[in-house]
Amino acid sequence: MKLKVVLSAAAAICLGVSAAIAAGEPQVVRQEEMKKVGGAMGALGAIAKGEKPYDAAAVTAALTTLAEVSKTFPDHFPAGSETGMDSEAAPAIWQNMDDFKAKSAKLTAAAEAQLASMPADQAGVGAAMQAIGATCGDCHQTYRLKK
Repeated sequence: MKLKVVLSAAAAICLGVSAAIAAGEPQVVRQEEMKKVGGAMGALGAIAKGEKPYDAAAVTAALTTLAEVSKTFPDHFPAGSETGMDSEAAPAIWQNMDDFKAKSAKLTAAAEAQLASMPADQAGVGAAMQAIGATCGDCHQTYRLKK
């Protein structure tokens, strides 16, 4: 009986360690960062579409998330992380890292500009999304694998 408990505990520890190691992998970090971006864009989209009422705090939080993630996003693409863990990163990222970083900087600038002018209503949030969305789309066209 004690052997079963010890083996079960050892298996649980190994699984936990494996999950913790995977969580620190660049591919996983990138995916988590993109989920944050998706959540921020979703929050803005709900307001822009009138699905949710205008909420200045929610708009500020979403724009802040976009600005913060985009500042460090390229740092999560070290050599050797081109594949694995269902990565949708295109090889072009590593072939043209300077352009990839420039596109991320454009997202930062767009998000910060929208934060500085702070959309004041539903229409303003829609306009902000268009400005920000253009930078997202530009990067995705070049640097995201189509699945």
